[in-house]
Amino acid sequence: MRWLREQEVPFDEHRYEHRVKGAAYAAEALGLDAALVAKTLVAQLDDGFAFALVPGDRELSLRGLARAAGSRSAALASERDAERLTGYRIGGISPFGSRTALPVFAVAGWLARERVALNGGGRGVILELASADLSRLLAPTPIPE
Repeated sequence: MRWLREQEVPFDEHRYEHRVKGAAYAAEALGLDAALVAKTLVAQLDDGFAFALVPGDRELSLRGLARAAGSRSAALASERDAERLTGYRIGGISPFGSRTALPVFAVAGWLARERVALNGGGRGVILELASADLSRLLAPTPIPE
C-alpha cells in the first residue's frame, strides 16, 4: 500500500479475517466477485521467476504462462522461494513493492476489467484499483485464455 501511495494511485482497501489462503476465500469473505479478486502466484520460468495474476475463480494455465513468457516451461515456485523473493508471506503476496522486481503476467480477461483487486502485501488485505493503473505501474504481459 505504501508503494501505491508513493505512486499516487487511488485504491480501495478491503480487510477481512484471513483464515484460508486464496483469492476465492478472500472474495467470499468480502462479498466480492471471485472473478474480480486475483491470486498473486510466483512462478518459475526457464530464465527466472515471475508473478502470475489469476482471477480467484480460475486456475493458472502453466502452459499458457510459459507461452506468454516465451519459456519452454513454467511451474509454481516453492513457498520458500516465493516468500524469499517477495518479502511477503504466502497468503499475502503482492506484486506491489516486492523485495525483488519480477516480470508480471496476468490473465487477459481479468486485465480487461475496469477495476481489479488483488492482495495488498499482508494476509487479510485486498486492494481494489483501476486496471489502467495496474497496467501502467506493472506493465503485465497478458496470459491468453
